[in-house]
Amino acid sequence: MTLLPRDEPESPRDLVGIGIGPCNLSLAALAHPLAELDAVFYEQRPDFDWHPGLLIEGATIQVPFLADLVTIADPTSPWSFLNYLRTRERLFPFYFAERFQIQRAEYDSYCRWVSQNLPGVRFRHQVDAVRWNPERDVFEVDFTQLDAEGEAEALGRTYTRNVVLGVGTAPYVPDPLKPLVEAPGVPVLHASDYLDHRAAVLAAEHVTVVGSGQSGAEVFLDLLRHRPAGREKLHWIGRSEAFAPMEYSKLGLEHFTPDYTRYFHALAEPVRDRLIATQWQLHKGIDAGTLAAIHDELYRRTLDGGWPDAVLTPGVHVRTAGRIATSKVELHLEHLQQGSRSRLTTDAVVLATGHRERPLDRMLAGLDPYLRRDSSERPRIDEEFRLVLDPSVTGSVYVQNAGLHTHGVGTPDLGLAAWRSATVLNSLTGKEPYPLPTRTAFTTFGLQEPQPRVPQVRQAMRLTPLVEGR
Repeated sequence: MTLLPRDEPESPRDLVGIGIGPCNLSLAALAHPLAELDAVFYEQRPDFDWHPGLLIEGATIQVPFLADLVTIADPTSPWSFLNYLRTRERLFPFYFAERFQIQRAEYDSYCRWVSQNLPGVRFRHQVDAVRWNPERDVFEVDFTQLDAEGEAEALGRTYTRNVVLGVGTAPYVPDPLKPLVEAPGVPVLHASDYLDHRAAVLAAEHVTVVGSGQSGAEVFLDLLRHRPAGREKLHWIGRSEAFAPMEYSKLGLEHFTPDYTRYFHALAEPVRDRLIATQWQLHKGIDAGTLAAIHDELYRRTLDGGWPDAVLTPGVHVRTAGRIATSKVELHLEHLQQGSRSRLTTDAVVLATGHRERPLDRMLAGLDPYLRRDSSERPRIDEEFRLVLDPSVTGSVYVQNAGLHTHGVGTPDLGLAAWRSATVLNSLTGKEPYPLPTRTAFTTFGLQEPQPRVPQVRQAMRLTPLVEGR
């Protein structure tokens, strides 16, 4: 294996981004007009793709199109979704379509357009390690350049004053089901691979979908629409107590504002952990329109009498699973409320069991002596999305979509990506290239005086702290 030609700058870069998903692509787009900032972003994949196995026809993202890569921070950016439509001569069709939430496939196409035209993004670059060099006061970033087949082609190293991690999430498979996914034969797959195996799943006599969130609902609806009436042979199960709608009320959505993010970050660690467990419906529920479409399809199949051969059961846990011969799977189920148990034999399983933050331990092993952790051994992250490091480290490591435990339910939300990117760039430059609002929600989340309104209409009412004994 050869070393890459010396095309890296002699002086350290200002920023190296690791991973090019929507979050770091947002940061790269907002960094682009900052001429004084020397930044580069590495991604091991050959090009941009965003959950390709879930780009089901008609499926939409769950945030408005304004939650693109840049608009919330800079509506005038050339990398906005509206400018993407303009370059494709599609503004008028979009205008007349009157869609506030766009299809996933269109969002993916938009992000591909940005990644293909934005300077400073390098695909087929796999970052292997990040270290702090105390002699030079810089981070060393080792990477491998990959060829068209994904094989190692050459090694390289670059130096930078700051790093931003945007490696995203990975499909999560519960332990009882891992042996089934890894073995050949009966199709057992994660929903993130659904479209790649859709034909085989549709051909199976009986199909089970595991998972009661949005992706589970979308997969179930797609299967339902393509199975013959009266012979659907579908099961949909999930751990949640109900196939519950996403909390999408106007004030409920204020949990996805910078105001709530700052409030959550300031809470004590045990309080944050308790809150995350109770707020699942804010970000793991199902879009009401998808639930309505499922009900409509089921209802349509009753018009000639009889009920569709589809079983929908929430509150169910898969205890264990195994193969029967080579053609079927047996799931051992437990109902969490009843305490009852049963077995389900099926010919295909789609696991809509979500995604988890990718572990950073291997990549950051060289920084481990400098990392500061909380009581659960998770990295501490400050309000500006920086890992808390030993004071001897003069550079910063920022993280994207990896702070659920410190910044709350808005962490994976696309609607906060541009605001977070702007916050990172303001922090990194020590300036304010992207002025950000001081107040973003009508709700005041704690017993404290709210931030001034912009513009200020009148003085906010002052709350008197309660003192015991009065």
